[in-house]
Amino acid sequence: MYSFKDDYSEGAHPRLLNALIDSNLEQMKGYGEDDYTREAVELIKQRIKCNDIHVHLFSGGTQTNLTVISAFLRPYEAVISANTGHIFVHETGAIEATGHKVISIEVSDGKLNPAHIKSVLDGHTDEHMVKPKMVYISNPTEIGTIYTKLELEQLSQFCKGNNLFLYLDGARLGSALCSEENDLELSDLVTLVDAFYIGGTKNGALLGEALVICQDSLNENFRFHIKQKGGLLAKGRVLGIQFRELFRDDLYFDLAKHANAMVGLLKTDIRKAGYTFLTHSPSNQIFPIFPNWLIAKLQEKYSFHIWEKIDANRSAIRLVTSWATKEDAVSAFIEDMKNAMK
Repeated sequence: MYSFKDDYSEGAHPRLLNALIDSNLEQMKGYGEDDYTREAVELIKQRIKCNDIHVHLFSGGTQTNLTVISAFLRPYEAVISANTGHIFVHETGAIEATGHKVISIEVSDGKLNPAHIKSVLDGHTDEHMVKPKMVYISNPTEIGTIYTKLELEQLSQFCKGNNLFLYLDGARLGSALCSEENDLELSDLVTLVDAFYIGGTKNGALLGEALVICQDSLNENFRFHIKQKGGLLAKGRVLGIQFRELFRDDLYFDLAKHANAMVGLLKTDIRKAGYTFLTHSPSNQIFPIFPNWLIAKLQEKYSFHIWEKIDANRSAIRLVTSWATKEDAVSAFIEDMKNAMK
């Protein structure tokens, strides 16, 4: 049974594991103050081409999201999200558990735009309601779509004009930045959003996300928030060593390019077979619409999520490729699909 369920089923890229082993018996400071973490932070700053940022390493995306949102917002303030957003659908109410409402907006492509945000602001006018203060987006979105530079610039301008924080979840940021349709640079994000994170868990690391805070005022006392939310690891070296390896050359981006290339092979042959897709996804997630009989046949050898029922006879499934997806597994899936159709 080969899995196309997600991009974190495998462990970690061997280079990261070897670096962890090689440094295993070294004695280091704790809580992210070790030399490896400091070097990782500097490498990330170099890659972003900006020293005036603050980088904090977390173990996972939900922990990053809840710490950022609870730290940036006052108790009566809320965060705006697409109805497909991870903080709204897949984080077990973690944001609400910190005391902040998630205001969801129905969208068709997973992306927010200024008109969406304006509709929320127009409906929240006084102190009898929560005050919208943050806009949460992800790139790619939960349904694989990506933001263009123009779209993000328009959203950024609107948020700045209305005194809203703009926060970008980058769990799969590598895939978005390495997409053939992408026109954003990592360095662009510093001027367009107030904070974002670079996902490692879904791009070759055992675990880890690198949060980048772009505003000095938002970073004030932030390590207190990390500690209070259980995110300040005593063995912070485990995160630092991995991000050092990912960013000391182009490994982070090479791994994302591989995931995108593998999903590209799937997409091409699925389209050639005459099937359509639920969304236009240029990232490492695709959502083909298959007849239910074909889905059942493929499930005999492959695991994947059934994403959405289309009608009585068809459903959309989600196929995700990773930094470690084998090309022969992709070829086998395509061959099995074609054989089932005969």
